[in-house]
Amino acid sequence: MAGRFRAAIILLLCLLAPLAANAIAPEPKQPVWAGLSSSQKQILAPVAAEWDGMPETQRGKLLGVVKRYAKMTPEQQERIQARLKEWAKLTLQERELARKKYQKLQQLTPEERAKIQKKWLEYQNLTHEQREILRRKSAVPPTSEETKTEPAAPAAQPAAIPAGN
Repeated sequence: MAGRFRAAIILLLCLLAPLAANAIAPEPKQPVWAGLSSSQKQILAPVAAEWDGMPETQRGKLLGVVKRYAKMTPEQQERIQARLKEWAKLTLQERELARKKYQKLQQLTPEERAKIQKKWLEYQNLTHEQREILRRKSAVPPTSEETKTEPAAPAAQPAAIPAGN
C-alpha cells in the first residue's frame, strides 16, 4: 500500500514539474503593436503590418535589436532598416527558405562559413553582365516540353571571378 502511494506521489510530481517550471519562469509576453513605444514603432515600422501576427520569439528578437539600436553606428542602423524592409517584402515561402538557409549556415564550421563569405564577396565584385551570365549558367535546364517550343539560348562564356577580393 505504501509503495503504491509513493509511486502515485512520484508520478504526480513528475507530471506537475513542467507546470511548476513554467510558473517560476514564464516566457515574457511580447507587446502587440499598440503596446510599443513611439521610438520602437519608428524603428520597427517596416514590419508594422505583420507585428501582431508574429510569433512571440520573433517579436522578442526584434525588440532586442531595438534595445541595441541607439548604440549602433548610422551605417548599422541603415543596414537594420534595409533588412527589415527587405524582410517585409518577402513572401511566407521566401521567409521560410531564408530561415532554413540561415540554420544551415549556422551548422557549418567557421572555415566553411569563411569560404562562403569569400565567394559572396567575389560575387559582389562582379559586373552586372557577369552576374547575369552566372545566373543563366546556374538556372534549371528546361524540360523537354520547353525545348520543343523555345529555341535553345546560345552558350555564354563563363565570367571570370576576380581573384584576391
